[in-house]
Amino acid sequence: MAYQWDFTPVFANADLLAQGLVNTLKVTGVSLSCGLALGLGLALLRLSRWRLASWPAGFVIEVFRTTPPLVQLFWFFFALPLVAGIEMTPFMAAIVTFSIQSAAFFAEVFRAGIVSVERGQWDAARAIGMTHGQALRRIVLPQAVKRMIPAFMERAIELMKTTTLVATIAYADLLFAANEIAQKTFRPLETFTVAALIYFVVITAFSLMARRLERRLSVSGESTVH
Repeated sequence: MAYQWDFTPVFANADLLAQGLVNTLKVTGVSLSCGLALGLGLALLRLSRWRLASWPAGFVIEVFRTTPPLVQLFWFFFALPLVAGIEMTPFMAAIVTFSIQSAAFFAEVFRAGIVSVERGQWDAARAIGMTHGQALRRIVLPQAVKRMIPAFMERAIELMKTTTLVATIAYADLLFAANEIAQKTFRPLETFTVAALIYFVVITAFSLMARRLERRLSVSGESTVH
């Protein structure tokens, strides 16, 4: 007997899916914002000639780039409260995990972007009396960031897909909401099909934006950092 598709129960719970999508975008947006700021800090420490700064930064970057995100999420949600006595809500655990993980990836992108700027730019800045910090802020970073934008967009797309892990700690993201609806309506096939389509539409939109931006930068003569 052929399966009888019925999306009516899923559409009746569209508000739950919408709220789940909002929560997914919230985690993604906050984690990206914090990750960018932390990533720049880690990159500058990694580039420092002072080993007491560069080595710990390198250690943090490698740990969060090489360990599975799910393990990191479980550690912050379950282990950190036991070790440090800090109570972590699912949202807090998700933000901390994905912010630091994003920072580790962004740090390498920032580092590559800064290194890609020609040495003559630094020399020219010093020649007109700029300090190292002023040259970095006014001359180097604006050029480096323009080259790094496509890589940032790609990371945003990957992060949105990775945030599905928060359902494992009962954070009400899109996947968690879909699972709740599937259990309530006994229509898992229809529910997860709709959830997959939502992810497809949102992530495809971000992907198209990233590709268009990369083409625009390539036309303007700027190379990109990946």
